[in-house]
Amino acid sequence: MDYSPEAVKWFNLLVRRHPETYHHSIRVAMLAEKIAEPLKITGAEKDMLVRGCFMHDIGKTMIPRAIIEQRGPLTEAQWRIIKLHPVIGAELVEVDPAFGPGIADIVRWHHERWDGRGYPDGLKGKEIPYKARICAVVDAFDSMTSDRHYRERKLTMAEAKLELHQHRETQFDPEVVDALMELSDDMLNIYSIM
Repeated sequence: MDYSPEAVKWFNLLVRRHPETYHHSIRVAMLAEKIAEPLKITGAEKDMLVRGCFMHDIGKTMIPRAIIEQRGPLTEAQWRIIKLHPVIGAELVEVDPAFGPGIADIVRWHHERWDGRGYPDGLKGKEIPYKARICAVVDAFDSMTSDRHYRERKLTMAEAKLELHQHRETQFDPEVVDALMELSDDMLNIYSIM
């Protein structure tokens, strides 16, 4: 993937300030590329999906490291700050014409929920752009199956799939969850190549 010098600057800042978020972003982009096949997304649309998923957490470059790396529960004030990252990220992407509006949509709305209880705008169901719904699923899957400082242990692949299945039609688009379930565990196990 080719990125503008401005985008590279933000990636460099993200890897310096929040290396785990940077690696998470790479894995989410890799998962997006894999899930594109059962969803029959190809060509420029697939490229936009992968790029948007890679950029999804770029707004965290502007979130204090102490909040991102905090062990244990966040305070209400810290949680409000974390919830700003999709809006900040979309604004960062929007100023770079190399990305286009589709990528900003993925970044802004990857924390919306199928039932409308997500953030930042409380979009519901198909009001949420399709690629943002895809990003929500692969983002959650990676978060559950990777080591994160804020929980005791990562989930197994089976546990993460069960969690996604239990939240299809509430948190996640059921079609996207079903597409992820079509992927073999070998395809989903991206940690062996990173």
